[in-house]
Amino acid sequence: MTDTQRNPTDTSGTLDEALERIHLSGPERDGWLSNHAPMAVEALVRHGHARVAHRWLDTYRPKLEDMPGSVAPVTALNWQEALGDISRVADWTAFFERETTGRPWRTVLAEWWPRLLPGIAAGATHGVIRVGHAVRTLLEGEETAPRVRELAHALGYWAARHQQLPALERLAPAPDAAAALDRVPLIADQDGGIRSRFEQLSGFPDWPGRAPSGPEAARAAIEELVRAATHRYATHGHADPIMLVHAATAPNAVLRTLPALPGTLWTPSLHAAWAASAAVTSAYGPREAQPATEHLTTAQAAQAAQAAQAASAAQHPQEVFERAAAHGDDHTIKFADTALDVGDAAALVAAGRAIELNTPAW
Repeated sequence: MTDTQRNPTDTSGTLDEALERIHLSGPERDGWLSNHAPMAVEALVRHGHARVAHRWLDTYRPKLEDMPGSVAPVTALNWQEALGDISRVADWTAFFERETTGRPWRTVLAEWWPRLLPGIAAGATHGVIRVGHAVRTLLEGEETAPRVRELAHALGYWAARHQQLPALERLAPAPDAAAALDRVPLIADQDGGIRSRFEQLSGFPDWPGRAPSGPEAARAAIEELVRAATHRYATHGHADPIMLVHAATAPNAVLRTLPALPGTLWTPSLHAAWAASAAVTSAYGPREAQPATEHLTTAQAAQAAQAAQAASAAQHPQEVFERAAAHGDDHTIKFADTALDVGDAAALVAAGRAIELNTPAW
């Protein structure tokens, strides 16, 4: 892959400029919808589409709202009472800006990761996803002030929306991640919002079963989960094309963060990643799988099959991402980004499915 196809260091400064624009806004809009701009823009720039990042942001920016005002400072002494209080998001953001200014960002992340991990469901998992994008940028490129600040904003959002899942029963074990996702029981009522859906969760298959033998085994298990969830989207994403991308993107955010964390945190990260993926699957998954062409006319199905075959045969992942960038939908861009991390033909087909199912941004 050439530097023009993937440029994580972004020497043009496009990402930093975009982040500075984004940081004028709060992490949500319309009361609860997450601000996807930092995640989508980071993916666009990383995959060689810096030239369209600001145009994309120009289109997205009118949807955003200003950062709410401060309530009272979050401190090392009172943070527990502010955890999960979205009205304190500005206070949380300011707290992490101070923390990452005074100490190395890796130190701050390692301290707060285990505190935030039990609330991985925060903001429909967007808290951890935003952190994953921020950490990837810091690990692969220069540690500029806007990028460190983006990590502070991401951690602040996660803390303010911190949401623990209910107590969950460990159901019969599954032999692998794909089987575990297949066996996740769906909630009875899938008509409500995400909080009411998550409140109905009762238990997940026991996966991966026995504790991993060490950090590398935990990392491999998360990779397996991301791959299985990405592949599954091709046949199950139709139930809720937007929400079900998070069954893959949330654990992938955890995977991206691991290299910045001590090895002792990798196994707890695996368990949280599985809980997040299973929760989204249970809350939004369909009763039946659907072949990718089932909803199309005969002519459309033939075209879709040809496109999928071409994508698989060509083995050019960047072409798939280019289609996602041209599509412009934020969730589609993020899912394609995860599909490229997986990198196999089935993942590319799943990314194409997201392009078909989701509404284009322009």
